[in-house]
Amino acid sequence: MTASLVKIGLSAATTAFALSLFAILAATLAARGSRPAFLVGARNALIVNFALVTLAAFTVVWSFVVTDFSVLYVAENANSRLPLLYRLTALWGAHEGSLLLWLWYLCLFSAIAVAIDWRSHPLSMPWIIATLAAVQAGFIGFIVFLSSPFREIFPAPPEGRDLNPLLQDPGLAFHPPLLYMGYVAFSVPFAFAIAALIRGHAGAEWVRAVRRWTLFAWAALTSGIMLGGYWAYYELGWGGYWAWDPVENASFLPWLTGTAFLHSIMAQDRRNMFHTWNVFLIVTTFALSLLGTFLVRSGVLTSVHSFAVDPGRGTYMLAFLAVVMVAGYGLVIWRAERLTAATQLESAWSREAMLLVNNLFLLAAAAVVLLGTLYPLIVEAVSGDRVTVGAPYFNKVAIPMLVAVVFLMGIGPVVPWRSIKARRLTDFLRWPALVALVAVAVALLAGVREAIGIAAIGAVAFTLAATVLDFRRSVAAHRAVAKGGWLSSAWRVMRNARQRYGGMIVHLGILVIAFGMLASGLFQQSVIVSLKPGESIALGPYHVTFRGVESIDGPNYRARAGRFDVSRDGVPVMEMRPEKRSYQERQMVTTEAAIASSLMGDLYLVLGDEAAQGAATVRGYWNPLILWLWVGWLVVLVGAAVAGSARLYGARTPAAATVAQEQTA
Repeated sequence: MTASLVKIGLSAATTAFALSLFAILAATLAARGSRPAFLVGARNALIVNFALVTLAAFTVVWSFVVTDFSVLYVAENANSRLPLLYRLTALWGAHEGSLLLWLWYLCLFSAIAVAIDWRSHPLSMPWIIATLAAVQAGFIGFIVFLSSPFREIFPAPPEGRDLNPLLQDPGLAFHPPLLYMGYVAFSVPFAFAIAALIRGHAGAEWVRAVRRWTLFAWAALTSGIMLGGYWAYYELGWGGYWAWDPVENASFLPWLTGTAFLHSIMAQDRRNMFHTWNVFLIVTTFALSLLGTFLVRSGVLTSVHSFAVDPGRGTYMLAFLAVVMVAGYGLVIWRAERLTAATQLESAWSREAMLLVNNLFLLAAAAVVLLGTLYPLIVEAVSGDRVTVGAPYFNKVAIPMLVAVVFLMGIGPVVPWRSIKARRLTDFLRWPALVALVAVAVALLAGVREAIGIAAIGAVAFTLAATVLDFRRSVAAHRAVAKGGWLSSAWRVMRNARQRYGGMIVHLGILVIAFGMLASGLFQQSVIVSLKPGESIALGPYHVTFRGVESIDGPNYRARAGRFDVSRDGVPVMEMRPEKRSYQERQMVTTEAAIASSLMGDLYLVLGDEAAQGAATVRGYWNPLILWLWVGWLVVLVGAAVAGSARLYGARTPAAATVAQEQTA
């Protein structure tokens, strides 16, 4: 029965491919000939595509649930002993299913965008639909013809190969879906930008339409990155959360340019500036989202020679990315004259100028990260040599730019639009500068000697003080008029300017994340030692005693678990049990760290190789204040939700008025 289901899934995907081609044609004809029936047909095709792709994805998920090994994708990524949770999430555990998840999100967001903006953007809608349908066609064609999760094998093997053990973790249920959600949600702003470029109307209207979409995409991508870092932290067992790995960089790149775009559209909305810059940023962000998917799912990060094994997939992905880039950047160049804004920078000391400098730093950071990620692949393709670009390069080149961005976070929001007098700016920044100097002095007394670490501490302290003082000034001004209390005035200030103060909360969350990164990185303690039962080590405020190792049988693995008694000031507080798991089907061994978290820091234990007389190698870490990194992420989400709930700066023009205005433009 299940085998027939995946046939239905393949038929549904194939039908969706045909409908996406129809939507492209119908929407284009509607744009050229003002034929409403064609546009309605194109819209309905996108809505039906969501239902069809949902059906296609369900057939694959159900095949995992019932462990039908006649489906090749199931046989390669599951077995009968795999727990149900991982059978449900195995859809995105490998190449084919991940692309199907990408497509499902694309169809979902396309249907939502068309439904929401159908009446408010009637002249842009044909090109929005055509763009979204074209991206859908690209992905559906790839899935149906080159990377199908619907393939069957006969006779079916009696047992499957099992899911990659590293992915058999609850983090798999959340990290990839959130990451892909962020990637794909940028397709909607991209479609609006393409429509604005084609029509030659790239004013403030399209950026107002995509502000919430951009904020949603950015928040989802941020969450995916943070959860990925947390998964690496507790699953990989090396005591850290970010190693500048190419897979990590692939998600960080669109985050950098998406952050720049999210800031830059404020200038276009408020001051009618940065038209060219904004369309360039969103095209770049979407292209980098595709590049991230391409790098991770093509196998090219392992070796460029993976193309020799499966050149069809790699060539298709490269061609698809090239089409998006040529179309996007080509339209930007074609419409360059119409994108010129009448409003110019009036002063170097203005909010729009600070936004521009901030964006330049973000784009420069993205460029150096992209170079460091692609350079090994380029060298291997040209010379055949295998080289690596590690953390030292990124720390020396990218980190200083990001520290500058943090510093600018403290200046930009306090500087008004257009211009500010030098004396007033000095008054605003005098106290934050003093706080930064005190923080740097404390860091030096604490033993910090790395220049970049000292600069980062100063930047975080400066921006935190500037943000708090800026909010205090706003509340004080409200109290002077309304005569209310501090709490009631703070609530009214935030309620009446949710976009501004939601952004302020996001900035505070970023500062908390930076605080956790600095504290855990600069003051981490680590030991690697061989312990016999009864021997102890000291880590942070804790005393850790090794008691021995015992065997554990899991549902589809066998493990050796270490037993450690942990005390503080002579008082027993807990037992920790790190594991080494062996998965027979995949012939893989994984490390399961034991982590005890608190607001003051994490005690982190990893069990290594065993030796004679019951001894074992133990790696232990004390990561002070690292929990604040994850707390900061939650603060960022709260700020994004507050900012997203704000009304748009400019009232949306009714559809009829918009049509009349643009026809006479």
